[in-house]
Amino acid sequence: MNTNYQSNLFLSYMRRDLLVAFRRKSASLNPLIFFVMIVALMPLSLGSYESRLLEMAPGVFWIMALLSVLLSTESLFDEDYRDGSLEQMIITPNLLFMAVLGKITAHWLTKSLPLAIASPLMGLLLSISPESIFSLMIRLIIGTACFTLLGGVGAALTVATKDKSFLLALIIMPLYVPIIIFGSSMIYYRIDGMDWSYPLAALLSIFCMLTILSPLSISGIFRSSMVE
Repeated sequence: MNTNYQSNLFLSYMRRDLLVAFRRKSASLNPLIFFVMIVALMPLSLGSYESRLLEMAPGVFWIMALLSVLLSTESLFDEDYRDGSLEQMIITPNLLFMAVLGKITAHWLTKSLPLAIASPLMGLLLSISPESIFSLMIRLIIGTACFTLLGGVGAALTVATKDKSFLLALIIMPLYVPIIIFGSSMIYYRIDGMDWSYPLAALLSIFCMLTILSPLSISGIFRSSMVE
């Protein structure tokens, strides 16, 4: 019974945020538009040298994906904070973990997953071989999920702050470094013909840990703020 309640709770919060995102399509599309525009400008700035594009492509993808996710994550809990629903989530027993996980999942589906879906087209634009496109999309799916989970922690810490963009970046950026290292190395391994399963396994391990630790941390942050 408790398991069914928790599952329904997760689905209800995820469904609610998905409906809100679909009603505000422009806000949901902003990270994708930013990502596509910046990546598309790279060949213009670097010229038509295929070797140079191929050398820089993995790093470009990860930095642009990071900035795109960071652009949208700062407002993850803002509306709930303003309308008082966040406080109701906090004071209700056995609610916060699944509610937070549902909100993060909805945020990833609407604002971060489209980046990974658009990555094959952007990869071809940066002269990445068709054989490496699949690994590119897989790593971005996992990587953007990790970015969103970590970004949720930063959003919880800065939810009551007015000028939060710089503070959020200052808190979260150092934590993104291992994700960028393992994520970008996957495509370098693939391009060089090496086995890219090792950085993929490391990235999956980070994702599994964050799936548990991130909602727990956010719940603790919100509950401690209520005590204060």
